[in-house]
Amino acid sequence: FEAVVAVLPEVLLSPFAGALVDRLNRRYVMIAADVAIALLTLSLAILFAFDMVQIWHVFVVMFLRSIGSVFHWPAMQASTSLMVPEKHLARVAGINQALRGSLSIIAPPLGALLMSVLKFYQVIAVDVITAIIAITPLLFIRIPQPVRADAGNVLTPRVLLKDVAEGFNYIKNWKGLLYLTLLAAMLNFLLAPTFTLLPLMITQHFKAGVWELSAIESSIGIGIVIGGLVLGVWGGFKNKMLTTLVGILGLGVGVLLFGLTPANAFWMGLASMVLLGFMNPIANGPIQAIIQSKVAPEMQGRVMGTTSAICTAMMPLSMVVVAPVAELLGLRVWYWAGGTLTILIALAAFFIPSIMSLGSSQKDVSTAQIAAD
Repeated sequence: FEAVVAVLPEVLLSPFAGALVDRLNRRYVMIAADVAIALLTLSLAILFAFDMVQIWHVFVVMFLRSIGSVFHWPAMQASTSLMVPEKHLARVAGINQALRGSLSIIAPPLGALLMSVLKFYQVIAVDVITAIIAITPLLFIRIPQPVRADAGNVLTPRVLLKDVAEGFNYIKNWKGLLYLTLLAAMLNFLLAPTFTLLPLMITQHFKAGVWELSAIESSIGIGIVIGGLVLGVWGGFKNKMLTTLVGILGLGVGVLLFGLTPANAFWMGLASMVLLGFMNPIANGPIQAIIQSKVAPEMQGRVMGTTSAICTAMMPLSMVVVAPVAELLGLRVWYWAGGTLTILIALAAFFIPSIMSLGSSQKDVSTAQIAAD
């Protein structure tokens, strides 16, 4: 239920959030989203402080915070393309991935430390402080706004629905972008359960406990940091899709190796998770850079919102499928099948010209031409 609460807003609202991001001032959208998330967190801290919290309060705050994130993410990504030179977009994506990986390593022990010296509501309040730190630079940074031909139109529900439809049409009518979206959706379906099933793999296959699970999760984070730094320095191949597909191949190999790891070779499981983490930014960073460099700036919010909704929808769908598969055939079967299919999908993509051409230096097609149908 917790996962559904967190994912549902992204699936249902991302296309609409992306459409609003393309209409509104993106800096203000990010500030408003961050302020809303901070206030929601503060309200939860107050409820804990006065011992008034109930479980439904937590779920409501989670749901509303997720809505804030749905607006913040496309606004931030669409702003990046207007501030960073195209040749550095993949590097910036790699550095961002490395920062996220660092947080995944630092956050658990730091959280445990704070829990040992502070009360729970005070720990939650720390998140409010970090939100203020994140908001402050946005008050002073100037973010360029893309020019829209229909900027003078009054924003009405009908206009918003038209904008959302344009986002879908933009993807549908650009074959390469459509195939890339479907590729990402398939990979989300195959790979999301590999992370969800990790606790069961640790307890049932490796016959281990919480420390081994922590080691696995830390190894993924370490891999992400290293991979993000490598992409940040290297920038990837000249054809960004080549970099992405190499990363996807590596993801498939990492998942397959983890599934093949014998119960008495935990070190092999750790190594495969480092590989999986390393290849994550190599696969994902260039995709972000492709969308940021190829999609018209005034369409990026809608394209990112729509692709995010499609890809995120695959995650709960995969969990519906993986439960009976794991029950009937065993946990490791999903890793074998998911890893193998990921490798095959990546190899097939090398031979699809419309996908490979996305990574070339050719500029985006006219917005009017693509969104027209």
